[in-house]
Amino acid sequence: MARVIRESVSDTIANRLNDPRIQGLVSVTEVDISPDLKNADVGLSIMSTDETQQKLTFTAIQHAARHIQTRLGKCLTSKFCPKLQFHLDTKLQKTLETLRLIDAAAKEYTQPEDNLDDEPMDEDDEPMDEDGKPMDEQD
Repeated sequence: MARVIRESVSDTIANRLNDPRIQGLVSVTEVDISPDLKNADVGLSIMSTDETQQKLTFTAIQHAARHIQTRLGKCLTSKFCPKLQFHLDTKLQKTLETLRLIDAAAKEYTQPEDNLDDEPMDEDDEPMDEDGKPMDEQD
């Protein structure tokens, strides 16, 4: 039943709502149904240009909840049509932010190996042999 709800809500948001406030990519990430099948929590991930637009899109979807509910009722064959409660799912955004931070840290701490050998030596630096000993210390 969760799969049917996810598909119906996703289709309704993407293809059946003509609200100009809905912008960006909206995806239904999770659907949790109560054991009595009378309530369903629907997680939405909204990828938009900024946080203000994301909130505006979420508000528009909440405003259209009755329309989404009606379309869902037409898809279900069960005795009850769960009451939909939407919440913003930020897992994807947190994951993307974490990956961005990891990439930034990797770029900051990674130097190309070619640059290590080409660095000029200071006057105080002594040439080293393969074992890491100064070259003027010959055994």
